[in-house]
Amino acid sequence: MEMERPNLDTEMEFPQDFRCPISMELMKEPVIIATGVTYERKNIEKWFFSYKKKTCPATMQDIQNFGRDEMVSLLKTLGSSPFKVNSLKKLKEIIETGDEMKLDFILLGGLDVLFQLIVQILVDCSDFMAFRACEEALGVLQHLHISEQDDAKVIELLSKPECINSMAIILQRGSKEARVYTISILNNLANSNFNWNVIVNDQGIGMFKSMLELASDEISTKASSSALHVLIKILDSSKKSRSKAIEAGAMCTLIELLPDSNKSKCEKILHIIKLLCECADGRVAFIDHRLAIGAVAKKMFNVSETASKICVKIFSLICSFHPTEKVLEEMMSYGAVKKLVVLLHMSGPSSTKSKVLDMFKRHGNSWSRYPCFPGELKEYLGLDRHLRPENQI
Repeated sequence: MEMERPNLDTEMEFPQDFRCPISMELMKEPVIIATGVTYERKNIEKWFFSYKKKTCPATMQDIQNFGRDEMVSLLKTLGSSPFKVNSLKKLKEIIETGDEMKLDFILLGGLDVLFQLIVQILVDCSDFMAFRACEEALGVLQHLHISEQDDAKVIELLSKPECINSMAIILQRGSKEARVYTISILNNLANSNFNWNVIVNDQGIGMFKSMLELASDEISTKASSSALHVLIKILDSSKKSRSKAIEAGAMCTLIELLPDSNKSKCEKILHIIKLLCECADGRVAFIDHRLAIGAVAKKMFNVSETASKICVKIFSLICSFHPTEKVLEEMMSYGAVKKLVVLLHMSGPSSTKSKVLDMFKRHGNSWSRYPCFPGELKEYLGLDRHLRPENQI
């Protein structure tokens, strides 16, 4: 007992003020908050940022300006210190506490600070610290939850060519987390008047490969969905973008993703395949893939009405431009023709039904040779009398 007592005395000799009111342990990195109470930094940051509290733990007073004061300090640090990553991580935590912090960040000029960090990699993308700062800056931006209605300033800055090119670089060479941040930002911009041609013209094939890799991500479904949504917007913007996507291997990747996709993902993939099939190169890539016709045929009636309509559009494009014997035979053997017959029985006129009827008028003579082809459809199309050569393609 006598031997243990000196240790107890040593421990007790420190004043209570030296101990963190949260953990009651000796403070190694003390900080004073707005109420004048001192805490161990990691403990008070956990209180504010992890537990989302807005009071002083010791006095229970509201801390109205804590986040703002901390934000001002961090923004100053970003402008002068070479060690920016930790400051950016703390900024992200503050912004996550609520919309008022997001507004304060914008009012304090935080967007301009982030913009400078993001475009710095264009000066020297081999600078590791600048690259990491760019990644973290995109992480902060992603947590601002950009929307066209509320964030015109954000969209204005992100739409600048230098910022777009920086994001494209991160999309191709950044960490997995940074790439997810970036695709999320681009997804939020997808419904704005964003000039996608800038990113296509400057980055092209490499960028499409990165997006297709994210679209194939089986772990992060959010990143995968965002990548597909962004691809739709880009491919909708110009036919030039579709050619680059095809060159990047988009058709092959999408067809192989299709069988195991859920409803939402399946509709997006089919939409992109349809857009690519509107180009000659896309149609060639489609018919060259041995699983393409079977994969699309299987999705008719098995996903949604929207998906089935897109499948019809794809087959209509293929049948119009590439009605080879191999294509028509595969449509029959994979059950596409059988499902198209069902669509003919839909009540009332529709553009989908018109496309189906047109396919049968053009190619019914080839399909009617199969014993499973409905006899009443032969009669309806006048196939018993045989189509004249000039009516065939």
